[in-house]
Amino acid sequence: MTDFLCALGLLLVIEGVFYALFPEASRRLGRLIQEVPDTQLRRSGLFAAVAGVGIVWLVRG
Repeated sequence: MTDFLCALGLLLVIEGVFYALFPEASRRLGRLIQEVPDTQLRRSGLFAAVAGVGIVWLVRG
């Protein structure tokens, strides 16, 4: 559980830094993502989840 909380904290840090350093790009990305079809968003999300599990598996063994 502590690893999960650390990962969640790191995710918040990375997103927070992105929003703090590039606020206009964040707004633009929000507008652009509304135009992406649901199927493409689902595929991208699934790919990111599988890639994340793969990275954790490789690192943690």
